[in-house]
Amino acid sequence: MQPMDRTAGDLGGHFGDWKDGVHLKQQVIRGPKNAPWMWTFKMGSELTPSAGWLTSWYHAITEAGGQALHLIHLPAMSKVAENSPPETSVHMFAVKLSASLSPVVPGFPLIINSSPLTRAFRVNWLSDTDFEVVTTGMEQLDFEEGPHIFDLQIYVKDDVAVTDLQVLTVQVTDVNEPPEFQGNLAKGLDLYIVEGTKPGFVYQVEAFDPEDTSQNLPLSYLLISPSKNFRMSANGTLFSTTEFDFEAGHSSYHLIVEVRDSQGLGASTELHVNIVNINDEIPRFTNLTHMYTIPEELSPGIIVAHITAEDPDDRGFTSFLLYSITTVNSYFMINQLTGAIQVARRIDRDAGELRQNPIISLEVLVKDRPSGGQENRKQITFTVEDINDNPSTCTKFTFSIMVPERAARGTSLLDLNKFCFDDDSEAPNNRFNFTTPSGVGRGSRFLQDPAGSGKIVLIGDLDYENPSNLAAGNKYTMIIQVQDVAAPYYKSKYHFDLFHKASSLNCNNIYIYILTSPENEFPLVFDSPSYAFAVSELSPPRTQVGRVQATDKDFPQSRITYSISAGGASQQYPNIFWINPQTGELQLVTKADYETIPVYILRIQATNSEDSSSVTVTVNIIEENDEKPICTPNSYFLAIPVDLKVGTNIHNFKLTCTDLDSSPRSFRYSIGAGNINSHFTFSPNAGSNVTSLILATRFDYASGLDKIWNYKLLVYITDDNLLSGRKRAGALVETGTVTLSISVIPHPTTIITTTPKPRITYQILRKNVYSPSAWYVPFVITLGSMLLLGLLVSMIVLLAKAIHRHCPCKTEKHKKTLLTSVLFPAEMKNTKREVMVETIQMNTVFDGEATDPVTGAIYEFNSKTGARKWKDSLTQMPKWKESSPQGAAPRRPVPQEGTRTPRSTDKERDGLSIKVQAEDAGLGPRSQDSMPSTPKNRNSAFTRGASPKRHPEK
Repeated sequence: MQPMDRTAGDLGGHFGDWKDGVHLKQQVIRGPKNAPWMWTFKMGSELTPSAGWLTSWYHAITEAGGQALHLIHLPAMSKVAENSPPETSVHMFAVKLSASLSPVVPGFPLIINSSPLTRAFRVNWLSDTDFEVVTTGMEQLDFEEGPHIFDLQIYVKDDVAVTDLQVLTVQVTDVNEPPEFQGNLAKGLDLYIVEGTKPGFVYQVEAFDPEDTSQNLPLSYLLISPSKNFRMSANGTLFSTTEFDFEAGHSSYHLIVEVRDSQGLGASTELHVNIVNINDEIPRFTNLTHMYTIPEELSPGIIVAHITAEDPDDRGFTSFLLYSITTVNSYFMINQLTGAIQVARRIDRDAGELRQNPIISLEVLVKDRPSGGQENRKQITFTVEDINDNPSTCTKFTFSIMVPERAARGTSLLDLNKFCFDDDSEAPNNRFNFTTPSGVGRGSRFLQDPAGSGKIVLIGDLDYENPSNLAAGNKYTMIIQVQDVAAPYYKSKYHFDLFHKASSLNCNNIYIYILTSPENEFPLVFDSPSYAFAVSELSPPRTQVGRVQATDKDFPQSRITYSISAGGASQQYPNIFWINPQTGELQLVTKADYETIPVYILRIQATNSEDSSSVTVTVNIIEENDEKPICTPNSYFLAIPVDLKVGTNIHNFKLTCTDLDSSPRSFRYSIGAGNINSHFTFSPNAGSNVTSLILATRFDYASGLDKIWNYKLLVYITDDNLLSGRKRAGALVETGTVTLSISVIPHPTTIITTTPKPRITYQILRKNVYSPSAWYVPFVITLGSMLLLGLLVSMIVLLAKAIHRHCPCKTEKHKKTLLTSVLFPAEMKNTKREVMVETIQMNTVFDGEATDPVTGAIYEFNSKTGARKWKDSLTQMPKWKESSPQGAAPRRPVPQEGTRTPRSTDKERDGLSIKVQAEDAGLGPRSQDSMPSTPKNRNSAFTRGASPKRHPEK
């Protein structure tokens, strides 16, 4: 910038005083050798060459090799990433001091303006002449929501007020930001699930991706700490997988949810799932005793049993339990709060109902609330001791016991003491024992231990699969008798036959039938730890892939069912495999595609009535050459000169081919139809997926060898060359095609010889074949025809009604005349017209007069009926103007403004209208010499046309 072009405002300085109405400004400028010069100028005036002292100062600076203050590395463009922290470097620049070496004023350079306005940037000092533009952190640089480009005007000034101004363009670049959780979810969220809730939806987690303002890009959600009680779908839906029990499990769960965007950036938050406890558990009895033995004659109030229970829901509730006896009895009572059972009245073993049955059974009810709530019941039995004045007996003499086959030796199977009793009231007469057991197969398997105690103990092996046990049918019988230990040694006299359901009095045996219940000892296993099958991708549906088989050594054996529990899905089908549930044969449901999924990992599950087992089945899809090569471009147009050199790559054209199931070295290229005289070829023609179009032979149009200027080449790409060493199910070959259009451009002086084309007669045979799929065509045609026909009929009816309404019926004479005038107008000219005048007799009082706006004649009218007549039919009719030339319609007088037409009935108006139309058409009343009729005739005709009725013609 030249000093002569600067204004006073550019140089700056201190304002001076006002003189003669002009604001003066003084500026001290350092000249050569730092000599101060004082000058004064008007504000806003230009410094012109007339200021000699300034010119001298400028030349002095220039001769001294100096220059004006200016900014270095500006203007410029810089980039800064969004969300940059404060003090991030944006751009570095320097200041070239002026020749006076005046330093930059402190506080400069600075950003004096920006577009758009922003406080996100400022200038930092690095040295006296080096500066840096950095971010301030006062405004967030957001690529998605804020401006992308800022224009910063950087202004610098030195001590002598020399300034410079440049622009720095800052472009905000996009940085991928992780997703964010919104609201309370970002700080962690507490969720509550009521215990007993069925597994299912719990909560929908939502996050926001700052990069995706339109919310179109999906986010993926997952649980960082997997839990067997919860799962999360990819869209952020949290599901529970189990039914929670506050008493049996955890009361809360801590989950960490992570969300990720498409580039892998993620954020996490915490979910605290709290299980809400409800009163859903029944009280549980803590004492396991069900049978009590008490002596008779106990005093009332003595505690004979203490029933205790606990409430599993007590962890979340302050509750108490209430006890009661639901059984109707008169011997015992229970404390409602403590559960203590006390004797209510005297118990006499030898009297009343206790003489028949020494066992008193009670049902104890415990509740956690007086009304409603949860409750539980327990059966307890009291046995009253008595003396031996009756023989020992049992309440049951036949027992059927189911014992697991893996029951350990020493397991107690039955205690007959629970079922036998003695009604005697004094000891030792109330004591009894049991004889040594007898029966089939019991010797090595069962024993009464101790002897005579009535307690049956297992001492042998009950393995269900043991051949000896199988021979016995896994069923065993024991026979025992009960007897008193004191004289007279009474024995039981009752026996029940298990098979015949009959009773007898001549036997005193107790029969015990022990049945072995099979257990799942052996797992259900497959005959192989894993399976691997192979099937060709060309195999049709229902092709057998392989077979799996599982066995179970347990007896009795049950049927095994096979199913696919996981795997086998493709992009089009949920499962492309099917397994026979009975035989385990694996079959194809549809064709497999090696290029889509080459290997399927299936999980086959075998299940019987007791167990299930799974095995991994790997199905390898054998690759077949079933994909055609695909090349780009698929079609192309090329124009080449006629003198193109042989071996030239035409327009550097290249074909790039791909094949999903073939190696890039397996392609072979050939040109089919259109390559006349073999001018074109591809190089390489095999062994590569990229080939070039080469001119093989030159064009020879001069000698007539070549006659075609436009070539259309059909290129075949076959994948049968250099087959790879991979195993294939069959030698299949696939071929792709590419179409090339090549136009040869002749020299401007080249005369293109054309060969006359032979005349060919083309015979086109068109055959209308109806297709059932085009049923709508005849339907639309028929419907349209019916609509058009209906429209035509309606128009004809409307036309007939209009003719009938506007053309009243005439006599045969009139009809003939009208028809003749229409068909033979020349004859009508020579025919004499006949004028018929009708006279209407009206006995009407005419109470008004008016002037006809057309003729100007005066007529009288009846204001009620509308009837009218000419006041003077001979003298009042106006004179008509000369008629227009023959064939032209006569002119009508135009009614004046404010003139009111006479009132008439509809029939009268029709009559007048018909008369006027007849006159306009040249058929009005005329004399015999074809001249217009006289006013008299017109008056008669007008009167006839205005009559309300028509009299019969005479």
